Amino acid sequence: MDAGSIAFMIICAGLVFLMTPGLAFFYGGLGRRKNVINTMMMCAIPIALASVMWMVCGYSLSFGGNGSLIGNFSHLFFNGVSESASTRGLAIPDALFAAFQMMFPIITVAILTGAAAGRMRFTPLVIFVVFWLLLIYFPFAHMVWDEGLLAQWGTIDFAGGDVVHITSGVSGLVLAILLGKRRDYDRLEYRPHNVPFVFLGAGLLWFGWFGFNAGSALAADGLAVHAFVTTHISAAAAMLSWLFVEKVLTGKFSLVGASTGLVAGLVAITPGAGFVATWSSLLIGLCVSPICYFAISVLKSKFGYDDALDAFGCHGIGGIFGGLVTGLFTTPELALDKHNIGLIYGNAHLFLVTIAAIIFTIVWSAVATFVIVKIISIFTSIRVEDRAEAIGLDDSEHEETAYPTFMGLDS
Repeated sequence: MDAGSIAFMIICAGLVFLMTPGLAFFYGGLGRRKNVINTMMMCAIPIALASVMWMVCGYSLSFGGNGSLIGNFSHLFFNGVSESASTRGLAIPDALFAAFQMMFPIITVAILTGAAAGRMRFTPLVIFVVFWLLLIYFPFAHMVWDEGLLAQWGTIDFAGGDVVHITSGVSGLVLAILLGKRRDYDRLEYRPHNVPFVFLGAGLLWFGWFGFNAGSALAADGLAVHAFVTTHISAAAAMLSWLFVEKVLTGKFSLVGASTGLVAGLVAITPGAGFVATWSSLLIGLCVSPICYFAISVLKSKFGYDDALDAFGCHGIGGIFGGLVTGLFTTPELALDKHNIGLIYGNAHLFLVTIAAIIFTIVWSAVATFVIVKIISIFTSIRVEDRAEAIGLDDSEHEETAYPTFMGLDS
């Protein structure tokens, strides 16, 4: 065991944990003030729920056994997870690896809740989270990161472009479609109620993402340094390109645009942070923002779905783009397999299996989400009543208010 790597990974796990409160501020600020408590609670509940599930069965289903689709029950309740040795050939003990990985399902399921903001009952959401983790997150963590089916194909995902962002983004889109639009969606222009919250949340996400990506090196080494640098460059470039697009199209620079752009850049670099060259991270950041901007401002209105806080537009589209560019730009020097390299270096295999893996992930996530929602709907209504939606979910679902002087309806 390496003491430096242990200390580094403990810090990284804490940074990844901080991303979820950051996301709560980001989403809370983007939403309406009558729903801010509910929006933040949808990010808060995964902290408790996913953590307990990870200890009980999630780690075992994700990183136990050698099945193609999902793990086994060998590590239930962290059974056999050593605090002093690694069975995975790492410089950190298994317990620290498990603790670091625990933070990922928390943020993943919190991301998708943004698509349901303002109209989903809280109890059905909790039930949905349980089954979503069991049927989508745990299988994909195993298939990609524990020599499961997608890893056997040859696909690579450094820190969660596929496992985290595509699964949550696509599931969020399906959930939004099944819930239907917010009651005032076609009549009102929704604006963020607290822009400082949005930037505070985006800043915490950026800070935490250093642990998310650099920590995925699983050691305090040169690869962690490289992932740290590519992560920052991509986020900065994406912020700039989003602001440029915004200035050209609207004539103004916005803080919400800067915040959304930097998050898109972080999403896009996630699958390739430790595999692509630094110059590639600059290109990735510059290119992802116009694509996500188009998805959020054009596709959403054209197809008429109400992805309230753009979980799909930012994370789904950004994750798909990030996967594709990882298949393009993975360098021979950084590739896990020196023959499984980016398309620009003369080998098409990685790019093709990445496309196949993305399609597989989209289909699995969409179908599983559809089935979960439909089954829950048999037993209980998943959407709040019109009056509760009009009053606000802070009052109807939680009997709390973020702003004590606020007494009623708002726009």
